[in-house]
Amino acid sequence: MLHIVDDEAVIRDSLAWLAQTRGIAARGYASAEAFLGQAGGGFDAAGDCVLLDVRMPDLNGVAVFDQLSGRGLTARMPVIFLTGHGDVPMAVDTLKRGAFDFCEKPFNDNLLMDRVEEALAQSRRAGEDAAVRARLATLSAREREVLDLILAGKLNKVVADKLGISMRTVEVHRAHIFDKMQVKTAVELAGLLK
Repeated sequence: MLHIVDDEAVIRDSLAWLAQTRGIAARGYASAEAFLGQAGGGFDAAGDCVLLDVRMPDLNGVAVFDQLSGRGLTARMPVIFLTGHGDVPMAVDTLKRGAFDFCEKPFNDNLLMDRVEEALAQSRRAGEDAAVRARLATLSAREREVLDLILAGKLNKVVADKLGISMRTVEVHRAHIFDKMQVKTAVELAGLLK
């Protein structure tokens, strides 16, 4: 989902239309407060991107970015700033602090949508990485030991000898690991954790 935060309706509408031409779902917000209200509702940011106007009444785009950063959302919800007033120091500062990009109005439609697609791809990867980390966190300490040896290419017999447990216990741990990590083979597991 592309979130378009801009106080100008014509900009929101044209950006939403551009996104739709690329098959990207988009939602517009007339103010930073309206967007932050939605973000505060806890939507899942994986697969999302924000096009954020720098200059808006009440709360500006940089303040919104700071709030998103403070909530830990910018890794899974990349922010692309839009501005009609080029400010190089501001652009450099926001990019250093994790903004995905900083684009000046008027912008090239195709280049902007290319950047949006790249940001959405990054967001999906970040969401997938978070899901893998969450699955890893469900493994017991012994399952983590077995996992490390499986990833090192060790056979069940070697794992059993190394950990001082039976082969049957290794097989049970291996089955639990595969189940928790949602994989069917050691190769698939290795690919997931590369």
